[in-house]
Amino acid sequence: MKITRATTYVVGNPWKNWVFVRLDTDQPGLYGVGEGTLNAFARTVETAIHELAPRYEGMDPFQVETIYQRMTRDLYSDGGQIHGNAVAAIEVACWDIIGKVTGRPVYDLLGGRYHADLPAYANGWYTGPRTPQSFAERAAEVVGRGYKALKFDPFGAAWRTMTPQDRQLSLDIIRAVRETAGPDIQIMIEGHRRFSVSEAIWVGERIAEFDPTWFEEPTDHTKIDATAEVARRLTIPVSAGESFYTTHQFAELLKYNTVHILQPDPSNMGGILRTRMVCAMADAHYAVVAPHQAQGPIATAVCVQIGACTPNLLVQELFDEFNVDWEREIVTPPVEVVDGRIQIPDAPGLGIDVNWSQAEKHPYRVSNFLPLFAPGWERREGGPADIAASDETA
Repeated sequence: MKITRATTYVVGNPWKNWVFVRLDTDQPGLYGVGEGTLNAFARTVETAIHELAPRYEGMDPFQVETIYQRMTRDLYSDGGQIHGNAVAAIEVACWDIIGKVTGRPVYDLLGGRYHADLPAYANGWYTGPRTPQSFAERAAEVVGRGYKALKFDPFGAAWRTMTPQDRQLSLDIIRAVRETAGPDIQIMIEGHRRFSVSEAIWVGERIAEFDPTWFEEPTDHTKIDATAEVARRLTIPVSAGESFYTTHQFAELLKYNTVHILQPDPSNMGGILRTRMVCAMADAHYAVVAPHQAQGPIATAVCVQIGACTPNLLVQELFDEFNVDWEREIVTPPVEVVDGRIQIPDAPGLGIDVNWSQAEKHPYRVSNFLPLFAPGWERREGGPADIAASDETA
C-alpha cells in the first residue's frame, strides 16, 4: 500500500480557518483524514503540507515513524508550529488509514481503551461583552448543559501588565463565574501567555480564593523557566504546554518539577505519536495531561483517541458545542457529549469522516482568526475591521 496524494481543504470557521487533509492511497476508496489548523496560518500550513509531499508520497502509511522523520529530522530546518501542524495533518491521516485497514479505533493501536468516556471542559462559550454579567449568564448556560468544568480568559487585551481598573474587572469576572457556577464546578483560568512573571504572580495570588483547577500559560512559552518560576511561587496549579511543538520542550519544563498539568496540542506536536509520548513523559513525573484542542472537529477526534488510551488524562478541552452550528454538518458523526462527558466511538480509525461538499461551502477568509490582544476578541468574530476588509481581495 502506498500514499498517492494529499488534498487540502481550508474551511472558513469565523474565528479560525480550519485546515483539513484527505490522504489517499493506491487502494480504491481508502483514505485518511487529518487536520493542521493554526490560527492565522491556514494558507501557510496548507502550502507546507504540499511542499512536504515528496517526504510522504509513495510511502506505506503504516510506517508512521519513518514518515515523521522524513518530514522533520531529514529536512534539518525547524519550522516551529507551522511545520508541526503540517506534519500532524499527514501523520494523523496515516493513523486513520491504519485503523481502517485493521478495523480498529486508533486507541486500540496505542495500548487499548482505558476510559469508558472522557471528562470534558467547555471553552469558547463566552462569546459576548467583557462584563461580569455577560460571563455569568453564559456560564449558567454551560452548567445547564451538564458540563462540570469550564475555562475562560477574563483578562481582555492585557499584555505583560494590567491597569488597576483592568485587574479589578478581571477579578470581578472570575468572581461572577464562580458564584454562578457554584463550588462544585471546576473553573480553569486562561492566561494566553499574557503576563510578566511578577504580574502573573500577582494575578495567581488573588485568584486563589476562587479555587481554580489551574492557571493556564500565565507567561510566554518561549522562556520555560519563567513559567516554572510562576508555578513555584503560587499555591494554585499552573498548566502549560499547548504552544510547545517538541518533546524536548516538555522535558525542559518537567525538570523544574513545578508544573504537573501538561497540555500538549497534537496539531503543534506533529500528530498522535509525539503527543502520546508526552503523556508518558508526564506520567513518569507523576503529572497529568489535559490536551489542548481549539481547532476543528478532526482535531477533536484526534484528542478523543489519545485520551481514550491515556491513564493520566485529567480532562479534555472541548469547543465543538460552542462553534458554528454547521460544524455538525461537515463531519459524521460529530462529537457526542453526555452530561459533560465525551462519548468514545468504536468505529475504525479516528471514527469520523468528512462531508467534503459541505466543507467546501465555507470558504477561507483572511479575517478568520482570533486576535487575542485586541479589545473585544472574546466575541470570536474574527480579525479587526481593517483585516476583514481585505477578505474581498483574498
